[in-house]
Amino acid sequence: MAAARRLKRVAISQPGFLTLNPKVTPTDLVSSRRKRVNKNKKKNWNKYSDVQDVEEFLEDVRHQERTTGGLLCEKSDDSLFFLDVGQPKKVEEKEAAEPVKGKKRKGKSSRPLRIDLILQHDSLVAPPKDVLAYQKPNAKKLRRTAERAEKLAAKGVVPRSKKRLLNRTVVDRTSKKTETEANNNPERDFYDIWGQETKDLGEPWYLQQTRKKLVKRPEKLNEKPSVLPAVEVIAPGGSYNPDFFSHQELLREAHEVELKKKKVEDKLERQLAYNKADTATEETILREQVEGLVEESEEEEEKDAPKEDGEEVAVGAIAVADKKTERQRKREKAEKIKEQQRLTERRQTEQQQQLFQLRSIKTSIKQQEETTQVRQKRRKAKEEAQKAQPRRLGKLKFQPQDMEVQLSDELAGSLRQLKPEGSVLMDRFKSLQKRNLIEPRERAKFKRRLKVKYVEKRAFKEIS
Repeated sequence: MAAARRLKRVAISQPGFLTLNPKVTPTDLVSSRRKRVNKNKKKNWNKYSDVQDVEEFLEDVRHQERTTGGLLCEKSDDSLFFLDVGQPKKVEEKEAAEPVKGKKRKGKSSRPLRIDLILQHDSLVAPPKDVLAYQKPNAKKLRRTAERAEKLAAKGVVPRSKKRLLNRTVVDRTSKKTETEANNNPERDFYDIWGQETKDLGEPWYLQQTRKKLVKRPEKLNEKPSVLPAVEVIAPGGSYNPDFFSHQELLREAHEVELKKKKVEDKLERQLAYNKADTATEETILREQVEGLVEESEEEEEKDAPKEDGEEVAVGAIAVADKKTERQRKREKAEKIKEQQRLTERRQTEQQQQLFQLRSIKTSIKQQEETTQVRQKRRKAKEEAQKAQPRRLGKLKFQPQDMEVQLSDELAGSLRQLKPEGSVLMDRFKSLQKRNLIEPRERAKFKRRLKVKYVEKRAFKEIS
């Protein structure tokens, strides 16, 4: 093969060799020795790569797109070929009449100018599509909103904006506007000017925009912060001339309150109490001062002796664990697998046994439901009881007022001999705190910055 190629090269190099293509010279057919180039480097790709065939192919494709509007291989046969049926027969023309003045003659003057033909768009390539013309801002968000609205409409849910429009009163444009009646009109309607409800003399929208109609008060503001009454009625035993049993009941309640206070004070005293045997004496004080100064060598030696023996024992107790053999490892692995299988079987058996325990399961579920209902009732009762209790509105806790009660020997038979108990102002102040209208407060403590200086006036000196 190599010898035949060499013979061909020698024949082409001889003078007088003729080629079939006159444009091709014999020297072009002689293949020169290929140059070895390293294609691993990027700078040699374009330098030693022959891409002429690729460029010719791309130029041919662009030429077809400009002239025909696409590739010829994709065109239909009807657009590329036509059927030649010969020249059409010429119809005998009548003798042309004489040219009329004012009309231009058809011919070279009716053809378009050369400059216009040059400026015409001769390429059949479609203009590029303007991508920005098809883009919409927040298109993805709007599409999601539209899909959500369609789902809600399919479920029958009306959006809030449409609901507002539906609830809004429709104004009849054809009807005449309501005119304010004159004060001197004897046929006008009468209404109570001191009544609670005001008379609307216009459209609701107009009155709302002109601030002539009051804003609807929220229902939350109509709720009272506490269910307690403003004035609590005192127990029957607090009367100036009470019944014996009712008075004893009031004394018992006051006694329980005092017992609770006493219990709190005793608990605080127990927490602050200390053992009198632990009080410091002169001997203990001296021992603490001298501690560490006296040398106790004998005691240290006695302590060190057993410590050394203990160290030796601890060192001797350390044992090196033997390395497990392959047989032991396999046995442990098999036992582990058996244990897992046993647990799996046991779990499956328990699940199967649960099928025969449906009656007991139903009973337990029923008991749980009853327990839940009892807890709900208890929680509801607790919430109702909390409504009557004062809430924590500030950093201070509400302290109830002391009970106003008189002993049996302090009772008076008439209002003249009755001794006043408590203060009306303090009672109202505590009532406001208890009903969560104001937060619990304390009287501000007055602290004098400068000492009071007593000066003896001259007029007093003269008298003394």
